[in-house]
Amino acid sequence: MSADSTSFNHPSFGRMTPDRVIIFDTTLRDGEQSPGFSMNLAEKLRMAEALATLGVDVIEAGFPVASKGDFESVNEIARHTKGVVVCALARSGGAKDIVAAGEALAPAERRRIHNFISTSPLHMKYKLRMEPETVLELITSGNTAARNLTDDVEWSAEDGSRTDPDFCAAAWRLPSRPGPPPSTSPTR
Repeated sequence: MSADSTSFNHPSFGRMTPDRVIIFDTTLRDGEQSPGFSMNLAEKLRMAEALATLGVDVIEAGFPVASKGDFESVNEIARHTKGVVVCALARSGGAKDIVAAGEALAPAERRRIHNFISTSPLHMKYKLRMEPETVLELITSGNTAARNLTDDVEWSAEDGSRTDPDFCAAAWRLPSRPGPPPSTSPTR
């Protein structure tokens, strides 16, 4: 691939063009939220290895601040799973979340912190009880805290499908790293 003005350096994948698709799997985190479904550590390690073998680029291994077990699972996946980026979830406004994510991911060859915050008017008003400006500040501080622990940072707009488009655009313009930021808009 030739280096042109549209390509950029990604902290985990090197030189990339904007049309490069990164496969991001949340089975080990979101799968745990499915009723009647949970995995023990050995099963999570086996799943992580299978995902790596399949060629998944990023494995979101868990939410380390949620429980001691989730922290240990992310840490063991980070320690044993090779050839992929191991990712941990953290709330943008939760300093403990981001620190726990960084500590759990420490042994990984390549690591990513995925921080998120609610951005819809409904969630900001009733769930977070915050003004939009405060949410933007927390996005910035969350991304900054995560960048102090790893170069690969992702940010998501929780309830993004109900977020005002202009507010969502303003939030996504906040830097998580140089180059186009990996951002997602889950509808949870």
